[in-house]
Amino acid sequence: MRAMTVDVKSLLKQGAELADRALEELLPSVETVPASIHGAMRHSTFAGGKRLRPVLAMQAGITISGALPPGIARLGAALEMLHTYSLIHDDLPALDNDDLRRGKPTCHVVFGEAIAILAGDALQTRAFEVLAGLDAPPTAVVQIIGLIANGVGTVDGMIGGQVLDIESEHQKPTPKLVEAIHRAKTGALIRVSVVAGGVYAGATLEDVARLTLFGCKAGLAFQIVDDVLDMTVDSAQLGKTAGKDQATEKATWPAVYGIEQSERDAARLIEEAFAALEPYGARADGLKAVARYLVERKN
Repeated sequence: MRAMTVDVKSLLKQGAELADRALEELLPSVETVPASIHGAMRHSTFAGGKRLRPVLAMQAGITISGALPPGIARLGAALEMLHTYSLIHDDLPALDNDDLRRGKPTCHVVFGEAIAILAGDALQTRAFEVLAGLDAPPTAVVQIIGLIANGVGTVDGMIGGQVLDIESEHQKPTPKLVEAIHRAKTGALIRVSVVAGGVYAGATLEDVARLTLFGCKAGLAFQIVDDVLDMTVDSAQLGKTAGKDQATEKATWPAVYGIEQSERDAARLIEEAFAALEPYGARADGLKAVARYLVERKN
């Protein structure tokens, strides 16, 4: 892989700070009644996430417009709310039954199942409220809302992927099934984060097609690496319970292809993703650097 000249650590840190400031402003305070739900929302949202989806949206905006579009941090915050909602629900006893997320007790462990369920619901509804108020042309706002709603939904979206994931437990995984789960459960929100950031910055139909291709490949690579880390890194480093995929016999990429092939597949997908961004030259260097980070991270 060709070395990137972008300081990805600084880029990620700056993007996360922008997203955090927007989230701090947009989420109700713990003093706002009812305090329990707002405390739960903030507990999970500010539990130390990397803010990869907001950063991808920001860098996609830079790729299209050449500079960070004003107000795009609010789009990033909405994406992070949706991601956090999915994690809260995914950790529930009825789903993955996990008590550790980002190195901290999960939402239902601290606040109880009922409040955790409602906190996830509330983050989803607040996210779409924020999206509806984005400072962008109305046609772009409608397009962004449609893209994100589809990416979270049941047909090739996150919720549909979660259902496939649940129903595939204790079954022999197939290449087709694993790819379908990964492209939907994790890949869809990564893909729409990239595309929505581009649309916010004024992407054309051709731009949207390129960003969609990039997002599809980067999103799949991200989940493949996640599968590998679950098998090769301990819980302290991972920030969540390691080995859960094997324990529940989930359909994962390494279960089908093995760890070494999985790592090669992730690297190949990132190179293919880069090819989609060639028309943008140096404007896409930040987006490429984040994609490279997706497959080189250790947690």
